[in-house]
Amino acid sequence: MKIITLTYPISPNDIELDDRPLSIALGHFDGVHRGHQQVINKAISTAKAKGLSSAVMTFDPHPKAILGQGEQYAQCLTPLSTKTKLFEQLGVDYVFVVRFDLQFAGITPKAFVDQLLHQLKVVNVTVGFDFRFGAKGAGTPEVLVQLCEPNIHVDMVEAFMIDEAKVSSTIIRQYLEQGNIERANHLLGRNFQVEGTVVQGDQRGRTIGFPTANLRLAAPYLTIRLGVYAVIAHLGERTFYGVLNHGMKPTFYAEDIVPVMEAHLFDFSEDIYGEHIVIEFVTFIRPEQRFAGINELIAQIKQDADHVKTLFSQT
Repeated sequence: MKIITLTYPISPNDIELDDRPLSIALGHFDGVHRGHQQVINKAISTAKAKGLSSAVMTFDPHPKAILGQGEQYAQCLTPLSTKTKLFEQLGVDYVFVVRFDLQFAGITPKAFVDQLLHQLKVVNVTVGFDFRFGAKGAGTPEVLVQLCEPNIHVDMVEAFMIDEAKVSSTIIRQYLEQGNIERANHLLGRNFQVEGTVVQGDQRGRTIGFPTANLRLAAPYLTIRLGVYAVIAHLGERTFYGVLNHGMKPTFYAEDIVPVMEAHLFDFSEDIYGEHIVIEFVTFIRPEQRFAGINELIAQIKQDADHVKTLFSQT
């Protein structure tokens, strides 16, 4: 898979493609959830059927974050680096990352088609039913069909439904903020994950028998519910199970601080400061709480760890 970053206005020198025209899926695709996968897989299947190259066009950062339509969109479900890995797993040949800025936000739907799709040798476009493009979101799938005729065919994918509810990034965000990890994971089609670097914390966990890996997140992820989670951690090619606390450490700090993530990995005691770590969230165990003292905290951590070990032993 090849990743090509584009800044508007697009220069032909920015584009290096093979000789085959493109079947392309358009969208921001934050989450790359099961609904998004329907759109992307349709573009891929069309490419295979017609002898085309398959592609995804995504936008970075989130358009709503630039246009001031919602500060929460500055926080992502999947940062660009994770999205591109997921696109590759789906089997895409090209990923076009269009830098979304105010200049690009102001282009007309016609300019979008003429200056992007035609320049990229696109002959087939796949979009979701709610795709919008061009200044003030004036472009709809119906407008896209009109503008693309007669040289570009447009496929529109209807809403992907689970249990009679539409799968969307907005709903997944709500589930994560509520701590409903299982439901969010079901809609994503995989476990929600974050990644970052292991950094030195206050090392208090080590003194009470539960050493933790403190995370410095690699991207501005959506803030999920504070509390304790069952997690799977990946360090390079190695995988570990554990329990993670996401919170303010109220037992030790009276004043509000920035929430931190610290994971206790089972049967693990190595020094991994500075290493890259990926954390998958599997189950929400309990909300964060304040304890009367260290002994009460230690007892609860042990209980949490035993509970999570039992959960993983049953899978």
